[in-house]
Amino acid sequence: MASVSTGVPAERLPSAEAVSVRQPTVSGTVPELLREAVEEASHGAGTAPGAALRLLRGAARVAVAVGRRTVAIAALAALWEILPRLELVDSTFLPPLSEVLAAWRDLLLSGELLDHTQASLVRSLAGCGIAVVLAIPLGLLIGWYRPLADLLNPVLELFRNTAALALLPVFVLILGLGETSKISIILYACAWPILLNTIAGVKGVDPLLIKSARSMGLGPLRLFQKVILPAAVPTIFTGVRLAGAYSILVLVAAEMVGAKAGLGYLINYAQFNFRVPDMYAGILTISALGLILNQLLVRLERRFSTWRTS
Repeated sequence: MASVSTGVPAERLPSAEAVSVRQPTVSGTVPELLREAVEEASHGAGTAPGAALRLLRGAARVAVAVGRRTVAIAALAALWEILPRLELVDSTFLPPLSEVLAAWRDLLLSGELLDHTQASLVRSLAGCGIAVVLAIPLGLLIGWYRPLADLLNPVLELFRNTAALALLPVFVLILGLGETSKISIILYACAWPILLNTIAGVKGVDPLLIKSARSMGLGPLRLFQKVILPAAVPTIFTGVRLAGAYSILVLVAAEMVGAKAGLGYLINYAQFNFRVPDMYAGILTISALGLILNQLLVRLERRFSTWRTS
């Protein structure tokens, strides 16, 4: 069969890569988008127009991604500033955001904010860290060995439905008003999401994977190490992230009882003394700490879950 000639030399025909146009996307985190933009610019560094075009394309993707992630926060901040200024809400109880930020700056410069933040971080990280060390091994054992699960399940069901703050007076009565009671209540609150998610992660492993591994001759220890534990890691880290949030929430309540330092104490003290901007400054600091802790745990999860396909 005769071929049809186009009349254009083959070397002048555009290649498939030249014809296809990459559509800009906004998926991925901002650091990943920045890295992609730099890679695109360096890829076309041989020609200045190509490098500039790729750099502009990457910058546009980063701008869109940042805009989508910050538009809601920017709107909330604008409402917080405008509504008290227009006297739509009482500025005595909800001062404008600018006054709150000025109070936050004064607390930071005086060193008071750093002292309270350090005290809270020590308690939160200590309680959450001990919970991770204790709850993950126990959850792995309960999820893997059915007799142990049958034995402990009634106790787990009893205490998992008991709120940590409901037991705060008990911890104070038994352990006193010192650091032990505060770290213990944080430990109790953080242990349950880690424990329950670890058990669910082990029990939720695909049975086909287990059968395939056993058919390949893997013993119980190697099966647990190579199949069960890697498959349960995402669920375990979900529990750890929940525990990180719980450690901040319970910390505030624990520091309002008999504490002399900490962000919870700062908020309670500012409320009693009607230092409303300082109170909101403490609340913003706790929110920022929770956000930073969550992002660190997300990065740690990605580090231990590199085998997962995105």
